[in-house]
Amino acid sequence: MIAATRLRIQVAAPNRNVNGGTMLVVRNCFIAKPGNASKLAAQLKEAAAASKIPRHRILTDLTGEFNRVILEYEAEDLAQFEATMKDYANNETFRAKMKGYTDFWITGSREILQVA
Repeated sequence: MIAATRLRIQVAAPNRNVNGGTMLVVRNCFIAKPGNASKLAAQLKEAAAASKIPRHRILTDLTGEFNRVILEYEAEDLAQFEATMKDYANNETFRAKMKGYTDFWITGSREILQVA
């Protein structure tokens, strides 16, 4: 006889974290120097993968400002965002992958958005 076991899985709604709070989307937006958008996108993609940034993606412009490259990822809350920022400062793998990235862009900004 096979005994059935119940698994208890906690699943968050798409716009909620597992604690019921609102998820955040963090966008690091860059305007690359002409001819450098693809280089910047490739470097950000490699660095994000190497440092295991959860639920990330790299976006490039089709419309709007030219040479725009965005590193977007999700955070459970501001505490997780702050922890991620501290990890960037101390994560040698991430720092090595990001070395020289400032040579590829002119300006940048960060957006932290709350998922509705």
